[in-house]
Amino acid sequence: MSTVTHDLAHDGTAMLGQQLQRLRNNPGLLILTQTMPVTMLLFFGYVFGSALAMPGEEYRAFLVPGLLVATAANGLMTGMFQAAQDTHRGVTDRLRTLPVSRAAVPLGQAVADLLVTAAGLVPFLLVGLAVGWRMEGSAPGAAGAVGLLLLFRFATTWIGVFLGLLTRNEEAAGQLGGATFILPLLSNAYIPTEGLPGWLRTVAEWNPISAVTTALRDLFGNAPVPEGAAWPVAHPVAGSLAWCAVLLAVFVPLAVRRYARGEG
Repeated sequence: MSTVTHDLAHDGTAMLGQQLQRLRNNPGLLILTQTMPVTMLLFFGYVFGSALAMPGEEYRAFLVPGLLVATAANGLMTGMFQAAQDTHRGVTDRLRTLPVSRAAVPLGQAVADLLVTAAGLVPFLLVGLAVGWRMEGSAPGAAGAVGLLLLFRFATTWIGVFLGLLTRNEEAAGQLGGATFILPLLSNAYIPTEGLPGWLRTVAEWNPISAVTTALRDLFGNAPVPEGAAWPVAHPVAGSLAWCAVLLAVFVPLAVRRYARGEG
């Protein structure tokens, strides 16, 4: 292991501990993180399920993977708000004075968010089982679905960290983060895209959320891959991995560079 890699691992672990301690001291955020996806599942599952052609339990089985991915995409909002909050309150400037790797602080935030998200999957999946969702596929397929979901959350968190460092303002980050709610609506997370107008279907199927949602439905055995879809949805696992690789390749360097620059 090179010296740079060793330093990053050591400093990143220290920053991860600092971020987890911060979350421990803010139980309200943890409670909201754990309960919001469950609330959305019950609301969308029973309200939308009664309005669509799919029977209620069938729709809830269709919905669970979509809500999992929509929740993972919220890494953009939480990463952005936390980074903007730290910057606005001077926490980032104080951390920047420490003798640690410049990548360690945003990495610690992203990994801490990932661990909290992983813990939040447990109650969500238990409620999903209670309302009729089942893992119809193989155990390796289900494990791959969870791994892909966490990878997507990790990627979206880095987008949020960069945007938060860029905005440097809690209020602006909160307003911009609220606008991200539309992203799952422009995807197949809640409804199939087959009935959408041609141009809107194209937009929805090139949304990364659609590729990851289709991959989860396929790996969990909940729904087949739709025919005639855009490439990321027609090849959902490969499409999801490609999207995650692109997002990480773009936003990890941008976030680290922005953190290192500070006010400059």
